[in-house]
Amino acid sequence: MTLLLAAVFGVFIGAALGLLGAGGSILAIPALVYGVGLPLSSAIPTSLLVVAVSAAGGLIARRKSKVIRWPVALVFAAASVPAAFGGTALGKLLPDRWLLIAFSVLMAVVAVRMLTGAPERDGACRARSGRVNWRSCVPKALAVGALVGVLTGLFGVGGGFVIVPALTMLLGLTAPEAVATSLVVIVLTSLGGLAAHAATVSNLPYGVAVVFAAVALLASVLAGKVGDRLPARVVRRAFASLVLLVAAAVAAAAVFAPAALHGG
Repeated sequence: MTLLLAAVFGVFIGAALGLLGAGGSILAIPALVYGVGLPLSSAIPTSLLVVAVSAAGGLIARRKSKVIRWPVALVFAAASVPAAFGGTALGKLLPDRWLLIAFSVLMAVVAVRMLTGAPERDGACRARSGRVNWRSCVPKALAVGALVGVLTGLFGVGGGFVIVPALTMLLGLTAPEAVATSLVVIVLTSLGGLAAHAATVSNLPYGVAVVFAAVALLASVLAGKVGDRLPARVVRRAFASLVLLVAAAVAAAAVFAPAALHGG
């Protein structure tokens, strides 16, 4: 039954990541804790594995599109990967209940941003020639990368909901470029987070992790191929509404049913 639940939730998480690129993995932790029944200490590294594999699937679907901006991705990852270790260390200092309450707040922030749908603007770091002014923007890119790394290590999320707006508003990337480039950062940062959770990884329920990750990968690849045919605004708003509902449920469960955080 546990493996079946892992497969069901893997389909949903992988499809969301393949369709949205940014924010699609935000439900992985609630799915693993309250759906599959993993303790939070196992759910976070399992989520990182699923996010890394699903993001890799999204990259596979976009491998021929030539929209990935590798130099930009590596600049972000240079800050996000080390910061993932800091986020992991911070998470170990917090009780599970408060960590999940904080995560529910993060979910609400992501959902509200998806619902408001801030319009894209020209990149603040674009020079008149159209090129990126790296001298002024590298510090900003590194700061955003560090924030993504902390969130990844702390909560087991991909951080695309931070990366994609930064890539469009700071560097002026188009939406397809930003989504594809963010997936590279997500893969690298999630792997860094897994390394930071090395002590916990040895105790992972590998059957659940493998089924969840494999199904999520397949769903991500398939969703990435059909994503352009669906109305993006409708998909984002529907997903955001669901995230808001789950955020409220997670916060309520963390406050009133903390025993669920230890699995069952």
